[in-house]
Amino acid sequence: MKNQEVAQQPTRRILCIDGGGILGTFPAAFLAGLEQHLQGRPIGSYFDLIAGTSTGGIIAIGLAMGLPASELLDLYEKRGPEIFGNGRGPVADFVFSKLRLGRWLFMNKHDAAPLRSVLEDVLGGKRIGDAKTRLLIPAWNPVARSVYIYKTAHHARLRNDYKSLAVDAALATAAAPTYFRHHVTQHAVGLTDGGTWANNPTALAVVEAITMLGWPRESLHVLSLGCLEETYTIRKWAGIGTLGSKIIKLFMDGQSHGAMGIAKLLTGHEHERTAIHRINHTVPYNTYKMDDTRVIQDLKGLGYSFSRDRQPVLDPVFFSQPAEAFAPVYVLDQEPDMA
Repeated sequence: MKNQEVAQQPTRRILCIDGGGILGTFPAAFLAGLEQHLQGRPIGSYFDLIAGTSTGGIIAIGLAMGLPASELLDLYEKRGPEIFGNGRGPVADFVFSKLRLGRWLFMNKHDAAPLRSVLEDVLGGKRIGDAKTRLLIPAWNPVARSVYIYKTAHHARLRNDYKSLAVDAALATAAAPTYFRHHVTQHAVGLTDGGTWANNPTALAVVEAITMLGWPRESLHVLSLGCLEETYTIRKWAGIGTLGSKIIKLFMDGQSHGAMGIAKLLTGHEHERTAIHRINHTVPYNTYKMDDTRVIQDLKGLGYSFSRDRQPVLDPVFFSQPAEAFAPVYVLDQEPDMA
């Protein structure tokens, strides 16, 4: 009887996108490459739930609002240098990069104003409630020391976030500590990058699907996109001086691999079914930095190359037909019933 009930459940498709600054060009290009085969439909319309952290959160919000992946790729390609203070010319870029390094010793490396300007141009005054797809965007509240997750109104308990500005959610999840100052929302809440606890949001999305949305785990198919994975070694006797910035990678990698392990256990063992399709690429340590806009074209080419390779496998799983229309519990022109 249980098998019959599962068979009657529609397939639920989830898209998850990691954080990684300008390295988000890779998943954006990957999605844009796949989107070329979807007969003019935006790729976000093929998913029942989209989750993204940091740069992945920006992509996720854009896709959920109905923007094509190609337009989001343009954001990275054409305006990435503006966001990270480049594009003035080789000499000026070199000088300003050195000034930023000096500033970085005492405060955030980059000014968030250009990022806000770009996001306002792309998202305008849209709110989370304008999303055409269920959305999950993690951030972190450093004052309350608690998680802060922006969600669409896909459950009766979710009464508030759908009224929040999409730009607020995007700036909050992308406020990487030491790179950007924390973002203060329209409600005076100071938030930082969700990557501090969920840089890979795959497990978070799977838990949301099974618990809040009540979707059977056997119905789930997850497309999980990384922003490149670096290879590095850590000496047995490493101290803070020898470990250096690798300590950040150590914690981020641990979180990511832990998230994938949890997601695989929850969706069914990978030897029984392929529920999670992870797309990422391994590169040498320090080859691509999250604010180095000189690598945008390399990342774009890498993303398109991966989409060409994986498209035959992913098409029958994720792109045979668009997802069912999302009907939120609360909508923007209505106030929720507080009874």
